[in-house]
Amino acid sequence: MSQRVRVRFAPSPTGPLHIGGVRTALFNYLFAKKHGGDFILRIEDTDQNRYVEGAEQYIIDALNWCGLAFDEGPGLQGDHGPYRQSERKHLYKEYAETLIAKGKAYYAFDTSESLDAHRKGHEAEGKTFIYNWHNRLKLDNSLSLSPEEVKNRLESGEDYVVRFLTPPDEKLHLKDLIRGTIEIDTNILDDKVLFKSDGMPTYHLANIVDDHLMEITHVIRGEEWLPSLALHQQLYDAFGWKTPEFAHLPLIMKPVGKGKLSKRDGEKLGFPVFPLSWKESEGYKEAGYFPEAVVNFLALLGWNPGTEQEIFSLQELIDTFSIERVNKSGARFDPDKTKWYNQQYLQNKDDKELAALYAEILKSKSVAVDDKPMDYIEKVVGLIKERAVFVSDFWDLSDYFFEAPTSYNEKAAKKQWKADTPDILNRLVSVLESIEDFSSAHVETTVKAWIGEEELSFGKVMPPLRLVIVGDMKGPHLFDIMAMIGKTDSIARIQKAITALA
Repeated sequence: MSQRVRVRFAPSPTGPLHIGGVRTALFNYLFAKKHGGDFILRIEDTDQNRYVEGAEQYIIDALNWCGLAFDEGPGLQGDHGPYRQSERKHLYKEYAETLIAKGKAYYAFDTSESLDAHRKGHEAEGKTFIYNWHNRLKLDNSLSLSPEEVKNRLESGEDYVVRFLTPPDEKLHLKDLIRGTIEIDTNILDDKVLFKSDGMPTYHLANIVDDHLMEITHVIRGEEWLPSLALHQQLYDAFGWKTPEFAHLPLIMKPVGKGKLSKRDGEKLGFPVFPLSWKESEGYKEAGYFPEAVVNFLALLGWNPGTEQEIFSLQELIDTFSIERVNKSGARFDPDKTKWYNQQYLQNKDDKELAALYAEILKSKSVAVDDKPMDYIEKVVGLIKERAVFVSDFWDLSDYFFEAPTSYNEKAAKKQWKADTPDILNRLVSVLESIEDFSSAHVETTVKAWIGEEELSFGKVMPPLRLVIVGDMKGPHLFDIMAMIGKTDSIARIQKAITALA
């Protein structure tokens, strides 16, 4: 690629960023970095009626949390700003007028009432009303009016829109990096509105002008914009500008495989659809996902690396990514697979890093963390993390390392607590009291030797011992737990349980 690659992610600040939008940003980011190019964030806020306060900052925060740092954008000015369309609106009228002067667009004065009447008239005849070549000379526009009347209407301040003049009887051959060549008959296209008399452009005009002025080389966007490709290609041709290369990404589908993934799917099935929380909706961050895991599973939704590899760092994704390996068909979202990704990242994280995160949870539960040094928490994490999917799982998996059980699993107690269990555990206490080296290996050797000497079965001793130490039949190697909590606490727990379960 001789020209420096420049891509943009151009969301509208009309609400929170859906993970489908995050994936679009991710694929743009990966493509730019793979080719040593620039990733630009542009806020497309021309529709002020749908603008939502806080949505722009949410978009920026979400990208930053995912590690997708933009090279140019709001607050990070480059040579092609400003990066909010509302701050660029002075540009668009000039370009709309350029198209009119070139005979590629025209003024239309039709009122919404007259257009609605035309639609209803067509519906009554079983037809669909399309504003284009077959009826535009019969409608209220600068093609059907004299130049003098057009001038008078404009000078009088009459409302108007600028429409693109779609040429009839042409075959457009549109190129898409994912879908190949697409042929479109211009006779089926309508004359889209490009500019309104309130001084604001529509998405189509602003999008093309900004992409041109920002020197965008590749437009990578969602499949929902594929129907707009014909108009956008014609606009580039009308201006005489070089067309960027287009790639339309497949949809992220519902877990059932049919239909686009929505917020309602997440609410119904209990998984996030936003990267960060938004109002009452929980985000992936707040649900306990690592950003690296979110980026990893999103990358493989609709893209195939061509190998069996599933775990990729961001740099590995950059090195491996190829737009040609993006699928044409939709990618089914699998909530269980997203958890699997998070589990993989959790297992591979350093115990020290996880311990720091767990310490915050312990503080929130009013556990006296200061009484336990960080290396103690690290050891706990090392013993229990393989059973966890999220750091938030740690407490349920390891509460007994920090607090003696206050209750005992009823089903386990009924099964394991026999008439002779108190006597056996009392005798075991005497054995434990005599042990000076309370390391896991030494306690295990001593207790197992005692069991043999007493001619007891392991089932008589070990399950009840786990129950009284942990409060349940869960946890890692029992003697590791006892070594961690220490001799005094181990004995105290046994004696407490003998009384409680009597």
